[in-house]
Amino acid sequence: MKIALIGTHGVGKTTLCFELAARLKRRDVDVEMVREVARRCPLPINRETSAQAQAWILHEQMAAEIEAAAHHELVICDRSVLDNYCYLLHATGPQPAWEPLIAAWLPTYDLLVKVPLWTAPRWDGVRDTDLAFQRAIDTLLDQQLAARRLAPLHLPLERQQQWGELVMERLHPLLHPIPPLFPEEEAP
Repeated sequence: MKIALIGTHGVGKTTLCFELAARLKRRDVDVEMVREVARRCPLPINRETSAQAQAWILHEQMAAEIEAAAHHELVICDRSVLDNYCYLLHATGPQPAWEPLIAAWLPTYDLLVKVPLWTAPRWDGVRDTDLAFQRAIDTLLDQQLAARRLAPLHLPLERQQQWGELVMERLHPLLHPIPPLFPEEEAP
């Protein structure tokens, strides 16, 4: 199973990924996290990105997801190909050559979780802090979700403290039951 937290930069996707991974580990789920690959890109990113940089990011994202899924029961992705694709769209406009691959890849996610824009991005050495850029990516992502008729779990801004619980509620029917800590002995 593969889930992806999607949204613009600086909204808490990484923090939520770690929270979910911890919750799932406590349920004895074999979970792996695919960290945001853009941070390792050897080319300029953010507002200075290029078609080459975004191609690197998209290929790395897919490769990391394939590798994680090959070895783990559940994969949590800190981003999806769709939000990475939105950065490419912002930088270069429509990319017909990428469309078939993006369309074919999106069904590999069992759940997309949209983290809303709720705060300004903070500088962390990589993240772009321009508010207009942050909003533009969020708007592009919402447009892409609508155009592709995707129905992510939209996390409500007013319930931010319960985001982890809301995602776990959605995942609950898909997970195996928690084994008892001390299995009852069979009666003779």
